[in-house]
Amino acid sequence: MLPFLAACGPLGIVDRLTPATGYERTRDIPYGSGQRQTYDLYQPTGPARDAPVIVYFYGGGWKNGRKDDYRFVARALTTAGYTVAIPDYRLYPEVTFPAFVEDGAAALAAIVRRLDRPAILMGHSAGAHIAMLLTLDRSRLEAAGLDVDATVKATIGVAGPYDFLPLSNSLRTILAPDGNAEASQPITYARGDAPPILLMHGQADTTVKPRNTANLASALEAAGGDVTVITYSRVAHAGVIGAFAKPLGFLAPTPGDVLGWLERRNF
Repeated sequence: MLPFLAACGPLGIVDRLTPATGYERTRDIPYGSGQRQTYDLYQPTGPARDAPVIVYFYGGGWKNGRKDDYRFVARALTTAGYTVAIPDYRLYPEVTFPAFVEDGAAALAAIVRRLDRPAILMGHSAGAHIAMLLTLDRSRLEAAGLDVDATVKATIGVAGPYDFLPLSNSLRTILAPDGNAEASQPITYARGDAPPILLMHGQADTTVKPRNTANLASALEAAGGDVTVITYSRVAHAGVIGAFAKPLGFLAPTPGDVLGWLERRNF
């Protein structure tokens, strides 16, 4: 199994090993008019928590990914009683920054209004980038008609790119088409009054360097923010999220650490 953890794409194979039990799935709920502007909603069939909905944004370099491949993440969380939503969002080259963040805000608005409850944001890789911008840059949710403090109760970033200037030429095309690279960096918006944030990273990650987590955590702490950091030695980029699939739980204790942090926060 280890060879296809070298990239996010093969996680679809892992997903197909995930049992279709423990949840009810409502597929392709629209939040916009585009083909990729839909989300799937997972509700636990067992005891449900009176907790915010977890909205999970997947990774893929802002160029790849689909919600159907991340059922294994939803199942791990619904088994613990959480309601989970996983949106698709538009990708490059159809769009560039900030369109996929705007899609994230529109999806979040649709989800919290449908369920009439606030959210916990969670994301891996490029999805963590989206989740963190929605959390830290107040303008993103305000543009979608949401109050940030009332909507986002906590955020979990898994192996996310938060401070990665200078941009490579390829990333500049995606993230800074107007030349303003700083606007794409979550660390630009670090603030002390953000909701509680959990940052997780594998020390063997060569796709998104662990310094992204370390730098954002330092900026949040300096601003007086509430941030927890968990790192994993010898865990690579895909392994830290792949561990949510039960057959790959040996890779990292990520699921237990996420659920434990949420429990301690009384979610």
